Amino acid sequence: MAKKRWSELSPRTQGLIIVAGVIEAGLKVAMLIDVKRRPAGQIRGSKRVWTLLAFANFLGPVAYFVIGRRGAPGKAFERTRRS
Repeated sequence: MAKKRWSELSPRTQGLIIVAGVIEAGLKVAMLIDVKRRPAGQIRGSKRVWTLLAFANFLGPVAYFVIGRRGAPGKAFERTRRS
């Protein structure tokens, strides 16, 4: 399959590429901020490894948010009550 230039792509394809890039960048930034702020005890594995994995395209940040974080037990499903 021959490579296409940006100008040869349809506007829809260009838009999807831009949206995917923005989502990927947002996840990467959110992950890096979370790794920096979260105590090491609340992260499965090394903070350095997760920081490196942030740059593993789309999969690094997704893997971090799915399996890399440890929450405080019982906090994830606790409801807050307003008085």
